[in-house]
Amino acid sequence: MTNLYDKLSIDHLAQFYYHINNNIAKGILSRAMYNEISLIKKSVIKKGFCIADLDRFLKHPVN
Repeated sequence: MTNLYDKLSIDHLAQFYYHINNNIAKGILSRAMYNEISLIKKSVIKKGFCIADLDRFLKHPVN
């Protein structure tokens, strides 16, 4: 089953992954957003990458 994240580039997935995790850590987003993290991880794997590879695609994340 495809989801919205499957349609995004690896650059966009890296940004979403970073910002969602960062906002969960700050308490801005609830822990329920870990479901979104799971969907992003699945999309990253479908594209042939692993989560550790995402650091290469982060372009000066905005805090």
